[in-house]
Amino acid sequence: MIVSRTPFRITLGGGGTDLPSYYENHGGFIFSFTLSKYMYVCLNRPSVDELIRLKYSKSESVESVNDLKHEIAKACLDRVGISSKIEIASLSDIPAGSGLGSSSTYTVGLLNALHSLNGDYKSLEFLANEACKIEMDILKKPMGKQDQFLAALGGFVRLDIDKKGNVTSTKIQIEKSIQNELNRNLLIFFTGQQRKNNKILNEQDKSTRKSNKEVLESLHYIKESGYQILDIVQSGKIDELGSMFRDHWEMKKKLSSGVTNDKIDSIYKTALDNGALGGKISGAGGGGFFTFYCNKNHDALRSAMASKGLRELDYSFDFDGSKIISNHR
Repeated sequence: MIVSRTPFRITLGGGGTDLPSYYENHGGFIFSFTLSKYMYVCLNRPSVDELIRLKYSKSESVESVNDLKHEIAKACLDRVGISSKIEIASLSDIPAGSGLGSSSTYTVGLLNALHSLNGDYKSLEFLANEACKIEMDILKKPMGKQDQFLAALGGFVRLDIDKKGNVTSTKIQIEKSIQNELNRNLLIFFTGQQRKNNKILNEQDKSTRKSNKEVLESLHYIKESGYQILDIVQSGKIDELGSMFRDHWEMKKKLSSGVTNDKIDSIYKTALDNGALGGKISGAGGGGFFTFYCNKNHDALRSAMASKGLRELDYSFDFDGSKIISNHR
């Protein structure tokens, strides 16, 4: 039995600039951190037959990799050359479609476990790039590169993406006192809305490729503000995140018509009325998790969000990235 554990991420700055439609012309920048919330992938070699068994929200039992309906698992098995006699099961602390990078977290975790099963050690950077290859090049998903790198590396991470798509990752060292203040003042709530990113990201991608002025200006701002957010966090002046998040939210809404809706707008207004200085929604938008910056009156914000039907995510920071936590071959 092999078990991998891979963290989910929250983006603080630069979200959306990691898509090829943007970085191929302008270069991308991301500043994110990972949470102590994980995807667990378990592998086992059954001894009684040659079947491939896959368990996620559904259950599959097939004789050939080509018969699998789960496209990521199928692509990963093809990639590492495993074609039979394997059982794969996954468990997650976070629901799919919540904007915290669940598909990439699964891809990285599965690749890590499969390579370990083969006795083939791979670096975390290798796993990130391999996951990008599978999701973006092989499966042609309309997505960027941050989810894979954050899931693999863990911690507070800066990503610089050049016009050829090469990623330079830098682990950012944050003083413990600043970490504690961030953990106290960044309150994360689940909207209860799950959605597929594809429609929103496709709309953003098409607009970017067509050089839509409003979308491009928004992405330029989001990238530049990302640099500022990194400086704010490193300097410890984190109360400034409130206004940065508010401005970011106004720009993000210009990227696609699906970023917000009446329910999300109502949640945001209620949060600002009850102590939040600003907030941002996870992933492409349309649902998932809200991250609010609130430096006082935390209980008022928590009560207000509870009254809107939102659940708070209790978390700490992860610094390990994807790792094998059990290996009994």
